[in-house]
Amino acid sequence: MNDLRTRKTLIFNGSPRKNGDTAALVRALTERLEGEVRIVDCYRADISPCVDCRHCRMEKRCVLNDGMQEIYPWLEECDGVVIASPIYYAELTGKLLDVASRFQLYYSARFFRKEDPGLKPKRGGVVLAGGGDGDPKRPYATAKILLRQLNAREIFPLVCSHATNTLPAAEDAEALALVRSLADFLNR
Repeated sequence: MNDLRTRKTLIFNGSPRKNGDTAALVRALTERLEGEVRIVDCYRADISPCVDCRHCRMEKRCVLNDGMQEIYPWLEECDGVVIASPIYYAELTGKLLDVASRFQLYYSARFFRKEDPGLKPKRGGVVLAGGGDGDPKRPYATAKILLRQLNAREIFPLVCSHATNTLPAAEDAEALALVRSLADFLNR
């Protein structure tokens, strides 16, 4: 991994709530992360979902000219990437999946153009928050698929605060301990 001055971590926050449970876990994570950290707020970012125009099957370029153009270099250079989301109907949020659909650029490089997508090997993590009966297995599996597409060679075990209907994530000692361990994993 890079030294402290150049280490980069990219976090995709799929929560609509700026001060909700997912945000509390992301804050706890960023407090412990070393190096540069960038958070993509999927609900407020100027990033459209993939329109399946298939241009990236021919060229390493997305035709959509929006905020994702600033994110692609970070994806290619970062040492760590984290998918953070509330659990909605036993899945990641729609806005996070909209943004993640733009990872198609890298999928197309591998499977259609038969090229190296230009993604540095990285470590990954998944942070989920939810209450009620939404099982975290499916969103965790989806997030791991996304992380593998981004060349995450090592993925930390799931960090999940799963009783937010009765215990806020900011008070979930077990989830906060796992967040600290995830930060340590990403800092290595």
